[in-house]
Amino acid sequence: MPSFTLNRRSAGPVEAVWKLLHDPTRFPDWWQGVETVAVRTADPDSSAYTMWPAGYPDFPMEQRLDATPGRVTISCLVSELIFVWRLREDGSGTEIEVTVELPEREARRLDDQRRLIEESLLTLARLAVDD
Repeated sequence: MPSFTLNRRSAGPVEAVWKLLHDPTRFPDWWQGVETVAVRTADPDSSAYTMWPAGYPDFPMEQRLDATPGRVTISCLVSELIFVWRLREDGSGTEIEVTVELPEREARRLDDQRRLIEESLLTLARLAVDD
């Protein structure tokens, strides 16, 4: 399974990073390639939401968010990409690590995903300071 792991430190507190990672409605603020998100409010215990990629308003992609202390996993139910975000308090800031796994049939997207996630990590780290 093609995958990669990236790290970045944020000067923002772990709580601020957690809020941005745990709330899909904030993803368009920092996650490159995510244009719009709709969270299902009918079931408050649901971890499902729909994401529309930038430039594809007619292509809704169902997602699942699972969170445990210090870890948020986003699973795309359409393309089966998995994003595992881990947070660790680092002095006055936060160490952010993300591992991305792609199914073999999506391997051609590896370089594009790496670029998007590198940009997203930078934006997330900066936004956590200002939030």
